[in-house]
Amino acid sequence: MIENQNTIVVIPARMASTRLPGKPLADIHGLPMIVHVWKRAIEANVGQVLVAAAEVEIADVIKAHGGDAIVTNPSLPSGSDRIAEALSLRDAHKRFSFVVNLQGDLPTIDALSIQRCLAGLVNEPADISTIAARIETQQDIDNPNIVKAIAPLSDEREVAFARDFVRNTGPEHSAPFWHHIGVYAYRRPVLEKFVTLPVSEREADRKLEQMRALDNDMRIVVVRVDTVPLGVDTPNELEIARRMLRKT
Repeated sequence: MIENQNTIVVIPARMASTRLPGKPLADIHGLPMIVHVWKRAIEANVGQVLVAAAEVEIADVIKAHGGDAIVTNPSLPSGSDRIAEALSLRDAHKRFSFVVNLQGDLPTIDALSIQRCLAGLVNEPADISTIAARIETQQDIDNPNIVKAIAPLSDEREVAFARDFVRNTGPEHSAPFWHHIGVYAYRRPVLEKFVTLPVSEREADRKLEQMRALDNDMRIVVVRVDTVPLGVDTPNELEIARRMLRKT
């Protein structure tokens, strides 16, 4: 059973970013971006929240705001690896059975989306849960920077198993298309297995880590949500986030 006491939200964060160096500490109305994300995770109220930081300055900021953070190996190749290391360091006795991977560059994500992502794991066959919102424009369908979750979701069906994740749609795909949001909930043993697996061929080709799970017969459930949070990767997106989060 998924309960607060056996669930943890882990937010991986690192200072190195090609297009926006130091982005976890980027100021948004007096608070570093990573603190905004941490606050969204606290608001979701699904379990303990831990920031897995690649650098001590990120951990110090979270602790200064009353949060929990742990410093991990800065050379780890992915957020998933950072989360797995943080868990092994913090929870060696495996108190936590369910793990939410919340990216540290989603300051506008709403608490309900985090809750819905975790809730996808109530489906017993699901190994991993993630979220997606309906794509409304042809421009977004054609945009290769928007990852599409291929799953039989609809206005009537809120949860479905992923068949594929693609950047470019083809004649074998049919509308509606679903904008994949990179938030994941794992069963703990699944995460621990996932990070031991080699990069799969489709993962390397598409630059999509979730393909490693599908290529190793892990079952990913996709839960429909209403909105896509802004992912902050550039100075322009940081300015948009500031406008979106401006206090009224």
